[in-house]
Amino acid sequence: MLEGRSLDEELMDDPALDPAIYSHVMKDLAQVNSITLARRPTLDFLSRALGQRKSFRLLDVGYGAGDMLRAIAIWAKRCGIAAELVGVDLNPRSEAAARSATPADMSIRYVTGDYADIGADIGGEGFDFIVSSLVAHHMSHDELIAFLRFMDANARIGWFVNDLHRHRFGWYGFPLLAAIMRWHPIVRHDGRLSVARSYRPAEWHPLLDEAELLSARVVRRFPLRLCVEKIR
Repeated sequence: MLEGRSLDEELMDDPALDPAIYSHVMKDLAQVNSITLARRPTLDFLSRALGQRKSFRLLDVGYGAGDMLRAIAIWAKRCGIAAELVGVDLNPRSEAAARSATPADMSIRYVTGDYADIGADIGGEGFDFIVSSLVAHHMSHDELIAFLRFMDANARIGWFVNDLHRHRFGWYGFPLLAAIMRWHPIVRHDGRLSVARSYRPAEWHPLLDEAELLSARVVRRFPLRLCVEKIR
């Protein structure tokens, strides 16, 4: 059943989805990320990659509800690190959902558009880090290869892909968790499909070979996270 990746489309990616429903889904997904410790691998990566540096500029591709960027902002402030945070997302509904959930005193720039079209006004002097969370499995093969190459060409210190591990435990377990938490039906459907669309460790290596990123590492993180990273 999970031997190969599913290529079925997730309901939340439907451009015709009502903005109010999308906002509800984003709110539930942020809660999913909290309960499943989804942000921890990215924060751990940043901590390791930063070393003794006390400032950085970061781009989050596919920010969704913005919860990863908010978590990074809170972490950086707690550690006394100056963080300039920018998020870009193709879905215009994401910007409204992320802004409404972000405190006014939290300086995060949310942009609607394609990461590949980022101009000088957004890119500025470039980025120290480029990260994504639960985005890779939404991409086609060619889109993912292009994204990997973009990150490697534009991240000065390093980049990090935080995604799911296609595993039976997640496939069977997520519907039970979603039912207990009474998450939106789209979250229940797409959460399980996300597991089926995600990769297994051995499937990442040919992708990295094709993108000519031989020094990138594929790492497992608890629970059921499969991440790819490069630190220069």
